[in-house]
Amino acid sequence: MENQSITHQPELAFDDSERNALYKAIYSRRDVRGQFKPDPIPDDVLARLLQAAHHAPSVGFMQPWNFLLIRSPEIKQQVHQLFLSANREAETMFETPEKRQLYSTLKLEGILESPINLVITCDRERAGPVVIGRTHDMAMDIYSSVCAVQNLWLAARSEGVGVGWVSIFDRMKLKKLLNLPAQVTPVAYLCIGYVAHFFAEPELKSAGWRDRLPLKDLVYFDHWENSHPEEGCTLLSVLESTP
Repeated sequence: MENQSITHQPELAFDDSERNALYKAIYSRRDVRGQFKPDPIPDDVLARLLQAAHHAPSVGFMQPWNFLLIRSPEIKQQVHQLFLSANREAETMFETPEKRQLYSTLKLEGILESPINLVITCDRERAGPVVIGRTHDMAMDIYSSVCAVQNLWLAARSEGVGVGWVSIFDRMKLKKLLNLPAQVTPVAYLCIGYVAHFFAEPELKSAGWRDRLPLKDLVYFDHWENSHPEEGCTLLSVLESTP
């Protein structure tokens, strides 16, 4: 018998303006590195962003995230030093001199410039040893935390707030610096703040690092690398005509 306490949302689909706003946020979201303004983010705006992150989907409803806000210039400086050390190591990993040279010109963080740094973490023990949906893939809590990152990122774009994800760290050194418990892992180190502008294209694309892959080349049917749909399917032709 259906639980009479369960309520339903009154509408299934968004209207045109709501749907367009959602897609606008998705397509205009950018990884912000260098155009942060010093203006503080009001607490009500920051609260909306954190609420959006907290309403992300999570496997088994485990909600494994925490949100560590960093405003201290001293902590930012220490984190920045960790980035610089890891970034020097990263540059040597690319195979060609051309790639290494291009890499050295890229700005890949806004740790000191952004008014707020935010670490979204994952508590691997939050929901106990056995979790619905994680019984056969223990990484589902990490994936859930990444959903919180994306929720926050899209909400921030709608508020005119820029977000940059910094991933070039020694993870254990970052954990030690931030005094994270053993079972808590940092998932995303985010630089957050109002910006002078959002770029029309991703910076790495504009810099010539990589182009966006054609979506039609990434879609298969029924099994891996089968790019031939069943008869009558028009999906690929639609994708080819979509920028």
